[in-house]
Amino acid sequence: MPVSGARHHVVALLNEPQSPFELACAAEVFGAERPDLPTHYTFEVCARRPGPLATTVGHALLVESGLDALRSADTVIVPGWQPPGGPVPDEVLEALRAAHRRGARIVSICTGAFVLARAGLLAGRRATTHWRRSELLAEAFPEVTVVGDVLYVDHGDVATSAGSGAGIDLCLHLVRSDLGAFYATQVARSMVLPPHRDGSQLPYATPPAPAGTDDSLAPVLEWALTRLETDLSVDRLAAYAGLSPRTFARRFVRQVGVSPGQWLLQQRIDAARSLLERTDLPVETVAVRAGLSSAVNLRRRFRTALGTTPGAYRRLFGEAWSTTAWPSSHRKDRN
Repeated sequence: MPVSGARHHVVALLNEPQSPFELACAAEVFGAERPDLPTHYTFEVCARRPGPLATTVGHALLVESGLDALRSADTVIVPGWQPPGGPVPDEVLEALRAAHRRGARIVSICTGAFVLARAGLLAGRRATTHWRRSELLAEAFPEVTVVGDVLYVDHGDVATSAGSGAGIDLCLHLVRSDLGAFYATQVARSMVLPPHRDGSQLPYATPPAPAGTDDSLAPVLEWALTRLETDLSVDRLAAYAGLSPRTFARRFVRQVGVSPGQWLLQQRIDAARSLLERTDLPVETVAVRAGLSSAVNLRRRFRTALGTTPGAYRRLFGEAWSTTAWPSSHRKDRN
């Protein structure tokens, strides 16, 4: 990781025809300047050969940097690759391997997973890609365990996302891992996006329900987020939505991608993370305000979800919001 005071350098490796949207997923999260937020990242694009680069929408991009840019990258992102499973030049593969060997984090969005697999970075690991391409990835790379029902898979040093939209989820997840929940939430808010989506991609891989059969549960979610410290049972949530508990739970999974209990636990952990980052409240108070009842329960949930303690988390991320210096931390390799 960069030393304290340095910005984390993110480089997107492009290939023609490049999808502008998949590139924008990374560029908006890591490259946009936000006047109300301290800047912790720099963003650059590169390609095997600098110059005009064809895109999937007909307009060329001008890429000024070549593969040498990967030598200074802290994170390398491959935002899709066309055609999926197509050839990848040896010099591109070796540049990715070299970046990984010296400690850069290697990330793919959508079909970029094929490039990571071809470079050997996914061997013996779980990975994901767009659900339409999951079978192709599994057939082409049997040494990779392809997971078709998640939005992203993060091993710490290597991460893959499902389709293009899931690329945004993965990028925001990486910001959360780097700088904490509150900073990532502010980035998401500036993009008018939910700060955290832990669901599966199964809703996108199955036939859609007939239009008009479900009303949005957004009002229920917003109501629950203002009452995390209270008892929010499925019965109470269902009553607020005007539904039976069984119908509510079924509709919740369909719309959100996880069960009400899973969603609620994640929101409470996120609330605790934000309080630890932004306040000096005692851990017991943080636990109560986040709806996790006690410091013992908070510690247990943090250990399970984040692999750390509330105190260690506070020391690690407490300064990320208020300073432009990069936190003196390192990622955990979660194979």
